[in-house]
Amino acid sequence: MKKVFASDFDGTLYFYKADVKLPPESVEKIREYQAAGHLFGLCTGRQVGGLTPFITGFIEPDFYITSSGANIVDRNFREIQKRGVEPSVADALIRKYNPLGYRMTLDIEGNICVFAKMDYPGKYYVITGLSDAPEGLIHQVSIHTESLEDAAAVSRAVNEQYAEYVEAFQNVVEVDIAPRGCSKGKGVQVVRDYFGECRLYGIGDSINDLPLIDAADVSYTFPYAPEELKRRATKVVETISEALEDSMRD
Repeated sequence: MKKVFASDFDGTLYFYKADVKLPPESVEKIREYQAAGHLFGLCTGRQVGGLTPFITGFIEPDFYITSSGANIVDRNFREIQKRGVEPSVADALIRKYNPLGYRMTLDIEGNICVFAKMDYPGKYYVITGLSDAPEGLIHQVSIHTESLEDAAAVSRAVNEQYAEYVEAFQNVVEVDIAPRGCSKGKGVQVVRDYFGECRLYGIGDSINDLPLIDAADVSYTFPYAPEELKRRATKVVETISEALEDSMRD
Protein backbone atom coordinates (compact mmCIF):
# COMPACT_ATOMS: atom_id res chain seq x y z
CA MET A 1 0.00 0.00 0.00
CA LYS A 2 1.14 3.55 -0.78
CA LYS A 3 2.67 5.41 2.19
CA VAL A 4 2.02 9.13 2.66
CA PHE A 5 3.93 11.05 5.34
CA ALA A 6 2.69 14.50 6.45
CA SER A 7 5.07 16.59 8.52
CA ASP A 8 4.66 19.74 10.53
CA PHE A 9 7.34 22.33 9.71
CA ASP A 10 8.39 24.55 12.64
CA GLY A 11 9.79 22.63 15.58
CA THR A 12 9.53 19.34 13.69
CA LEU A 13 11.55 19.69 10.49
CA TYR A 14 12.76 23.30 10.67
CA PHE A 15 14.27 24.92 13.79
CA TYR A 16 14.48 28.67 13.21
CA LYS A 17 16.24 29.42 16.53
CA ALA A 18 18.92 26.76 16.07
CA ASP A 19 22.29 27.17 14.37
CA VAL A 20 21.39 24.33 11.98
CA LYS A 21 17.82 25.13 11.01
CA LEU A 22 17.16 22.36 8.51
CA PRO A 23 19.23 19.36 9.65
CA PRO A 24 21.06 17.66 6.74
CA GLU A 25 20.20 14.20 8.10
CA SER A 26 16.49 15.07 7.87
CA VAL A 27 16.88 16.22 4.26
CA GLU A 28 18.77 13.02 3.42
CA LYS A 29 16.13 10.81 5.03
CA ILE A 30 13.27 12.59 3.22
CA ARG A 31 15.03 12.06 -0.11
CA GLU A 32 15.56 8.39 0.78
CA TYR A 33 11.88 8.08 1.71
CA GLN A 34 10.73 9.51 -1.61
CA ALA A 35 13.29 7.49 -3.59
CA ALA A 36 11.73 4.35 -2.06
CA GLY A 37 8.44 5.32 -3.74
CA HIS A 38 6.70 6.93 -0.76
CA LEU A 39 5.16 10.41 -0.63
CA PHE A 40 6.33 13.16 1.72
CA GLY A 41 4.60 16.49 2.29
CA LEU A 42 4.32 19.41 4.68
CA CYS A 43 1.34 20.13 6.93
CA THR A 44 1.71 23.54 8.50
CA GLY A 45 0.16 26.80 9.62
CA ARG A 46 2.61 28.64 7.37
CA GLN A 47 1.77 29.99 3.94
CA VAL A 48 3.27 28.53 0.76
CA GLY A 49 5.38 31.69 0.57
CA GLY A 50 6.52 31.05 4.13
CA LEU A 51 8.02 27.70 3.14
CA THR A 52 9.65 27.95 -0.26
CA PRO A 53 12.55 30.29 0.70
CA PHE A 54 13.69 27.78 3.32
CA ILE A 55 13.35 24.44 1.52
CA THR A 56 14.11 25.19 -2.15
CA GLY A 57 17.19 23.24 -3.17
CA PHE A 58 16.89 20.92 -0.19
CA ILE A 59 13.58 19.07 -0.33
CA GLU A 60 10.75 18.82 -2.88
CA PRO A 61 7.52 17.92 -1.07
CA ASP A 62 4.90 15.91 -2.93
CA PHE A 63 2.18 18.10 -1.40
CA TYR A 64 1.76 21.20 0.74
CA ILE A 65 -1.01 21.48 3.35
CA THR A 66 -0.67 25.14 4.33
CA SER A 67 -2.55 27.66 6.44
CA SER A 68 -4.01 24.89 8.62
CA GLY A 69 -5.53 23.12 5.62
CA ALA A 70 -7.06 26.16 3.90
CA ASN A 71 -4.62 26.05 0.98
CA ILE A 72 -3.56 22.61 -0.23
CA VAL A 73 -1.46 22.23 -3.39
CA ASP A 74 0.56 19.49 -5.09
CA ARG A 75 4.30 19.40 -5.68
CA ASN A 76 3.88 21.79 -8.65
CA PHE A 77 1.67 24.15 -6.58
CA ARG A 78 -1.46 23.15 -8.44
CA GLU A 79 -4.69 23.38 -6.47
CA ILE A 80 -5.95 20.42 -4.48
CA GLN A 81 -8.21 22.42 -2.15
CA LYS A 82 -8.57 26.14 -1.45
CA ARG A 83 -10.75 27.77 1.22
CA GLY A 84 -11.01 31.39 2.31
CA VAL A 85 -11.85 33.44 5.40
CA GLU A 86 -14.78 35.82 4.80
CA PRO A 87 -13.24 39.25 4.07
CA SER A 88 -15.57 40.93 6.58
CA VAL A 89 -14.33 38.59 9.33
CA ALA A 90 -10.69 39.11 8.35
CA ASP A 91 -11.26 42.86 8.40
CA ALA A 92 -12.86 42.68 11.86
CA LEU A 93 -9.90 40.68 13.18
CA ILE A 94 -7.44 43.20 11.73
CA ARG A 95 -9.31 46.13 13.24
CA LYS A 96 -9.49 44.44 16.64
CA TYR A 97 -6.01 42.95 17.05
CA ASN A 98 -3.68 45.07 14.91
CA PRO A 99 -4.08 48.18 17.13
CA LEU A 100 -3.11 46.07 20.17
CA GLY A 101 0.44 45.81 18.85
CA TYR A 102 0.33 42.16 17.85
CA ARG A 103 2.18 41.24 14.68
CA MET A 104 -0.40 40.08 12.16
CA THR A 105 0.01 38.15 8.91
CA LEU A 106 -2.47 37.28 6.18
CA ASP A 107 -2.13 34.41 3.72
CA ILE A 108 -3.66 35.62 0.47
CA GLU A 109 -3.35 33.03 -2.30
CA GLY A 110 -0.17 31.70 -0.69
CA ASN A 111 1.38 35.17 -0.42
CA ILE A 112 2.56 36.69 2.88
CA CYS A 113 0.92 40.01 3.74
CA VAL A 114 2.11 41.97 6.78
CA PHE A 115 1.60 45.42 8.26
CA ALA A 116 5.26 46.42 8.66
CA LYS A 117 8.52 45.65 6.91
CA MET A 118 10.36 42.62 8.22
CA ASP A 119 13.65 40.81 7.82
CA TYR A 120 12.56 38.00 5.52
CA PRO A 121 14.41 36.31 2.62
CA GLY A 122 11.32 35.76 0.46
CA LYS A 123 8.65 37.85 -1.21
CA TYR A 124 6.02 39.57 0.91
CA TYR A 125 3.56 42.49 0.78
CA VAL A 126 3.28 45.34 3.26
CA ILE A 127 -0.34 46.41 3.55
CA THR A 128 -2.42 48.75 5.71
CA GLY A 129 -5.59 46.64 5.46
CA LEU A 130 -7.69 44.74 2.96
CA SER A 131 -8.11 47.82 0.79
CA ASP A 132 -4.50 47.67 -0.43
CA ALA A 133 -3.98 43.91 -0.10
CA PRO A 134 -3.52 41.63 -3.13
CA GLU A 135 -6.73 40.17 -4.56
CA GLY A 136 -7.68 36.59 -3.85
CA LEU A 137 -8.76 34.21 -1.12
CA ILE A 138 -7.65 35.02 2.40
CA HIS A 139 -6.65 31.54 3.47
CA GLN A 140 -5.65 32.47 7.00
CA VAL A 141 -5.16 35.30 9.48
CA SER A 142 -2.27 34.80 11.93
CA ILE A 143 -1.58 36.71 15.12
CA HIS A 144 1.80 36.65 16.84
CA THR A 145 1.44 37.25 20.58
CA GLU A 146 4.08 37.62 23.27
CA SER A 147 3.23 34.69 25.54
CA LEU A 148 1.51 31.32 25.76
CA GLU A 149 -1.15 32.92 27.95
CA ASP A 150 -1.86 35.68 25.42
CA ALA A 151 -2.06 33.17 22.58
CA ALA A 152 -4.48 30.99 24.54
CA ALA A 153 -6.64 33.99 25.41
CA VAL A 154 -6.76 35.25 21.80
CA SER A 155 -7.60 31.75 20.55
CA ARG A 156 -10.48 31.47 23.01
CA ALA A 157 -11.81 34.92 22.18
CA VAL A 158 -11.73 34.33 18.42
CA ASN A 159 -13.35 30.91 18.75
CA GLU A 160 -16.11 32.33 20.92
CA GLN A 161 -16.86 35.43 18.84
CA TYR A 162 -16.40 34.08 15.31
CA ALA A 163 -17.15 30.36 15.73
CA GLU A 164 -19.59 30.40 12.81
CA TYR A 165 -16.90 31.51 10.38
CA VAL A 166 -13.42 30.54 11.53
CA GLU A 167 -11.42 28.35 13.87
CA ALA A 168 -8.38 29.55 15.79
CA PHE A 169 -5.45 27.21 16.52
CA GLN A 170 -2.79 28.01 19.08
CA ASN A 171 0.75 27.22 17.91
CA VAL A 172 2.96 28.14 20.89
CA VAL A 173 2.68 32.00 20.88
CA GLU A 174 1.10 32.12 17.40
CA VAL A 175 -2.63 32.01 16.71
CA ASP A 176 -3.58 30.72 13.26
CA ILE A 177 -7.16 31.54 12.22
CA ALA A 178 -8.48 29.45 9.33
CA PRO A 179 -11.93 29.07 7.73
CA ARG A 180 -14.38 27.00 9.76
CA GLY A 181 -13.97 23.33 8.95
CA CYS A 182 -10.26 23.62 8.15
CA SER A 183 -7.55 22.01 10.24
CA LYS A 184 -4.39 20.01 9.72
CA GLY A 185 -6.47 16.89 10.30
CA LYS A 186 -9.01 17.81 7.64
CA GLY A 187 -6.10 18.69 5.37
CA VAL A 188 -4.54 15.24 5.55
CA GLN A 189 -7.96 13.69 4.91
CA VAL A 190 -8.15 15.71 1.69
CA VAL A 191 -4.67 14.49 0.75
CA ARG A 192 -5.67 10.90 1.56
CA ASP A 193 -8.63 11.19 -0.83
CA TYR A 194 -6.47 12.86 -3.46
CA PHE A 195 -3.79 10.17 -3.54
CA GLY A 196 -6.20 7.26 -3.15
CA GLU A 197 -5.79 4.22 -0.95
CA CYS A 198 -2.78 4.78 1.30
CA ARG A 199 -1.37 4.43 4.79
CA LEU A 200 -1.08 7.89 6.32
CA TYR A 201 1.67 8.94 8.72
CA GLY A 202 1.81 12.27 10.58
CA ILE A 203 4.26 14.06 12.84
CA GLY A 204 4.09 17.29 14.83
CA ASP A 205 5.30 19.00 18.00
CA SER A 206 2.60 21.44 19.12
CA ILE A 207 -1.05 21.64 20.19
CA ASN A 208 -2.16 22.74 16.72
CA ASP A 209 -0.85 19.39 15.45
CA LEU A 210 -3.43 17.40 17.44
CA PRO A 211 -5.85 17.17 14.47
CA LEU A 212 -2.98 15.83 12.33
CA ILE A 213 -1.98 13.33 15.03
CA ASP A 214 -5.57 12.13 15.41
CA ALA A 215 -6.18 11.80 11.65
CA ALA A 216 -3.04 9.77 10.87
CA ASP A 217 -3.00 5.98 10.80
CA VAL A 218 0.37 6.16 12.56
CA SER A 219 1.45 9.35 14.32
CA TYR A 220 4.65 10.62 15.91
CA THR A 221 5.74 13.37 18.26
CA PHE A 222 8.77 14.25 20.37
CA PRO A 223 9.84 14.14 24.03
CA TYR A 224 9.64 17.95 24.15
CA ALA A 225 6.03 18.04 22.89
CA PRO A 226 3.07 18.87 25.18
CA GLU A 227 1.89 15.94 27.30
CA GLU A 228 -1.46 15.73 25.50
CA LEU A 229 0.30 15.30 22.18
CA LYS A 230 2.51 12.54 23.58
CA ARG A 231 -0.52 10.73 24.99
CA ARG A 232 -2.37 10.76 21.67
CA ALA A 233 0.52 10.01 19.32
CA THR A 234 1.26 6.43 18.32
CA LYS A 235 4.98 6.79 19.04
CA VAL A 236 7.38 9.28 20.62
CA VAL A 237 10.61 9.68 18.62
CA GLU A 238 13.76 11.76 18.95
CA THR A 239 13.83 13.08 15.36
CA ILE A 240 11.82 13.14 12.17
CA SER A 241 14.49 10.88 10.63
CA GLU A 242 13.62 8.22 13.19
CA ALA A 243 9.93 8.55 12.34
CA LEU A 244 10.58 8.27 8.59
CA GLU A 245 12.72 5.18 9.15
CA ASP A 246 9.96 3.64 11.29
CA SER A 247 7.42 4.40 8.58
CA MET A 248 9.54 2.67 5.94
CA ARG A 249 9.79 -0.45 8.14
CA ASP A 250 6.05 -0.47 8.94
